[in-house]
Amino acid sequence: MDNGTGDGTPDTDADGTGAPACGSGYIDPAGPYAGGPWRNYFLILLDRIPTPIAVCRAHGEVLIANPAMAEQWGTAPGALRGRNLLDLFEPRAKAQLDRLTEALRLGRRSRYPVEVRWRAGSDGTEREGELTIDPVGDPSVHPPALLALLRVSESAPLPAPRGSASPVEARILALAAGGATTASIGTALGLTVDGVNYHLTRLARRWRVQGRTALVARAYVLGVLSPDSWPPAPA
Repeated sequence: MDNGTGDGTPDTDADGTGAPACGSGYIDPAGPYAGGPWRNYFLILLDRIPTPIAVCRAHGEVLIANPAMAEQWGTAPGALRGRNLLDLFEPRAKAQLDRLTEALRLGRRSRYPVEVRWRAGSDGTEREGELTIDPVGDPSVHPPALLALLRVSESAPLPAPRGSASPVEARILALAAGGATTASIGTALGLTVDGVNYHLTRLARRWRVQGRTALVARAYVLGVLSPDSWPPAPA
């Protein structure tokens, strides 16, 4: 993984996940699950996993990120596509990054931890954690795609304390308050249906309410949605 940038333009498939080119072939974020219905199952599972995850090229360009990863910057997963992990995270020790770069050059495949820090997109707070980088995909493909899992340090503040909502959550609530369906909310924000449900479920647990109507009502009470706007809008 280095500071290089991709020289190709990602091709986006029907479900908006993209299948960026790499050399003469393509790197599908679903990896070994890219064929048939397994690709959709992989993407659905990725959306539901609470651990922040991204799949990227060997030089760090993000191919796909799940809602939990995008939440670190208060944005939608699609907004991270094409960004470089090194633009998002600052490695704390250059030697860890050099070790990963050398391993990729030599074709080695193992798990490489990289301690990182970054600033939260929601409030600018500096956070710390560890990216675990795994080369994945067909062993014959070189360089391989990388699976990046983020473990946020326990000392870091939570991305959205109880009683508040991230920018993405507020936009979801505003669209829901206006009567938008889950599918149309996903289309408007670049999320899958499962991605929208992921955020709604987290809000329901945080605010201890059940159902979309109760969520919208709670959002107005907490000042997340503006009481004077129509169509509904974040406060």
